[in-house]
Amino acid sequence: MFIAMNRFKVVKDSTAEFEQVWLGRDSHLGEMAGFVEFHLLRGPEAEDHVLYASHTIWRSRADFEAWTRSEQFRKAHGRAPSTKPLYLGHPQFEGFETIQTVARSTEAGEAA
Repeated sequence: MFIAMNRFKVVKDSTAEFEQVWLGRDSHLGEMAGFVEFHLLRGPEAEDHVLYASHTIWRSRADFEAWTRSEQFRKAHGRAPSTKPLYLGHPQFEGFETIQTVARSTEAGEAA
C-alpha cells in the first residue's frame, strides 16, 4: 500500500471555508483503479494556523502516480480559487510505502 498525505497550515479564521471546499468537492477518487480510502484530518492549532492533512490510501505507488496524471485529478483540482488565501504557504506532500499493517481481527460472533 501507498499513503499520500498533504499537510495544510490553514489560517485560523478560514477553517470553516477550507473544510467546506473539501466537503463540497467532487473528488473523482472512486473512479481510479487502486484507490482504497480518503480522510481529511484536522490537527492541532498553532498561534496563526490549524494543521490539516489530506490522507489517501492507494493499493500501490503506481496507482497513486496514475491518479496524479489523470483527467480525474485535473477535474478534482480544477475548482475556482478562493478570493482570499485559506492556508499559509504551499501544501506539504508526504508519500509513504507501507512496511507493516496490523488490522483488528474479527472475533467469532462479532459483526465484520
